[in-house]
Amino acid sequence: MKIRLYALGTRMPAWVDEGYRDYARRLRGGWSLELVELPVAKRGARSPTARLVDEEGERLLAALPPRATVVALDERGTAMASAELARRLADWQREGAPLALMIGGPDGLSARCLARASLRWSLSPLTLPHALARVVVAEQLYRAWSILHRHPYHRE
Repeated sequence: MKIRLYALGTRMPAWVDEGYRDYARRLRGGWSLELVELPVAKRGARSPTARLVDEEGERLLAALPPRATVVALDERGTAMASAELARRLADWQREGAPLALMIGGPDGLSARCLARASLRWSLSPLTLPHALARVVVAEQLYRAWSILHRHPYHRE
């Protein structure tokens, strides 16, 4: 299964890049995770937040493959246990469409991005920095892979 993580924001700290790459490269058996970084809108003291979020949303939507299953990372979304995520990933893999995950910028995802998503996924009720969300997503995808492939990484 080809999974792409579309994330607003570039030039992450080294620990973020290293953590993300570590989990992404562990995926095998037909699974791959690719990071697509998109720049955030330039913010100024008088920049209207709604306009910036819409601009970022247009960049995200333009980057998505047309027939992808889209998941929006959203703090108001559905929280899932790792086993439930694994089941959903197995279903999406059977459907055969590419999977696109979206992480918004500092002010979240636009209404159009949220409307395009098949699922809104909440990683935690905590507010996470967007950089850390990349690492958590990669780890949870690897954990889901390990559940589905009975790899010892996940212990129940």
